[in-house]
Amino acid sequence: MKTSAPAKTSEGVPAALSAAARLRKVHWYQEPRWRRLGALLALAVTLTLMTGKEGTTRDLFFALREDLTGFALWIWVGVAVVVWAVREFLADRAGGAVGRGKEAAPGPFASVRGVWESNASVRVGVLVALLALAVFGPLGLERYWQQVLVDQIAIYVLLAIGLNVVIGWAGLLDLGFIAFFAIGAYSAAYWTGALPVQPPVVLNNFLVLPVAVLTCLVAGVILGAPTLRLRGDYLAIVTLGFHEIVYLMAKNADGVTEGVRGVKVERFSVDLGFFSYEWKLDPMPYYWLLIGFIVLAIFLFLRLEHSKVGRAWTAIREDEVAAAATGVNTVRYKLMAFAIGASTSGVAGVAYASKVGYFNPENFAILLSVLVLAYVIFGGMGSVPGVLVGTAFLVWLPEGLREWVDPKDRYMYLGALLVIMMIYRPQGVWPSRRRKRELRMAEAGIGGADATGPAEGRQQ
Repeated sequence: MKTSAPAKTSEGVPAALSAAARLRKVHWYQEPRWRRLGALLALAVTLTLMTGKEGTTRDLFFALREDLTGFALWIWVGVAVVVWAVREFLADRAGGAVGRGKEAAPGPFASVRGVWESNASVRVGVLVALLALAVFGPLGLERYWQQVLVDQIAIYVLLAIGLNVVIGWAGLLDLGFIAFFAIGAYSAAYWTGALPVQPPVVLNNFLVLPVAVLTCLVAGVILGAPTLRLRGDYLAIVTLGFHEIVYLMAKNADGVTEGVRGVKVERFSVDLGFFSYEWKLDPMPYYWLLIGFIVLAIFLFLRLEHSKVGRAWTAIREDEVAAAATGVNTVRYKLMAFAIGASTSGVAGVAYASKVGYFNPENFAILLSVLVLAYVIFGGMGSVPGVLVGTAFLVWLPEGLREWVDPKDRYMYLGALLVIMMIYRPQGVWPSRRRKRELRMAEAGIGGADATGPAEGRQQ
């Protein structure tokens, strides 16, 4: 029986192979460089519409006509093209090859990094200097910026450190993290006797701290227990629902939480008989107290990261199935991640309630969970220094723009910065080594690496 030969093209190449080659061909507009340019141009048009004229009910296309034919569009497009050109061409000339699958050449900070990693005394000296700057530097700031440091930056840094445990180390997407913040604040209100329901014993705010930590630990276990079989988007939806449950209970249970009327909480105070002190309106004593909480949390979490628990979290984050196959108790360690991360929110909640003196359920809206998540991703998931730097900068940015930008538009610029960051540096400002290596391998097409998943290390 004779079989027909495969059809060939005019050059003698089988037609099937030629068709496959055409499918694999990458057109110029599909290259990452030009796709990034398209994303930036789309961002420029969006910013033009958001910062331009407001629409009217009489003319539905008034804003589009004015914005897209005005000079502002070309300004935003010019800014986008400049950002794209600098990143795509000048960075390459400086030796940067990040994001193109190449090994980056040793940069100018390679020798500094080597000294940092090899000399313990240098690390200690730098950390002491940074701590001294953080403690005494704000003394020269205006009162307004001291308030921003306490009420926003320090509180959000504490929250981001806790969320970094959940999402950065264990790889669990949590969109309801602010619920634990609310639980900590209402714990302070309950145990200090500020709620209609009186506690068995009224405690000082400092004594409420361990109670709030324990309460948030239990709440973290309650949230984690029914979500152990869920991953990714499904886990995010469940945590979002948990936040809504806490938020609506705080809002509607008037007889327990005072509802939308809000709660007044006593400030921090110490009375030892021979010594007494009360935190009043001056923000600096609160700032130093929060610095102490942050330093303690960083010390404990860094010790935890390099322990057996931290390695188990990393294994679960990389590949939960493989971790379970090698003997890691995934149920136990995922519960620990939820509980330990939530405990930091409990401390932040007590500190926030005691500082502001008054709060209501609107202080714990779902937007805050999204913002804290954005801070962690911007700084670098899994990297404690990155989380500190990223959170401090993004919390400061809307306040820094207050004199030049309308209050309604401040977060628009924050969103634009996040878009540019995700295009050019998805690993964050100060990424962890593991995250940076994963993204480099993903760009190079090595193994099963991708932007969020494990890197298997095999050449495809």
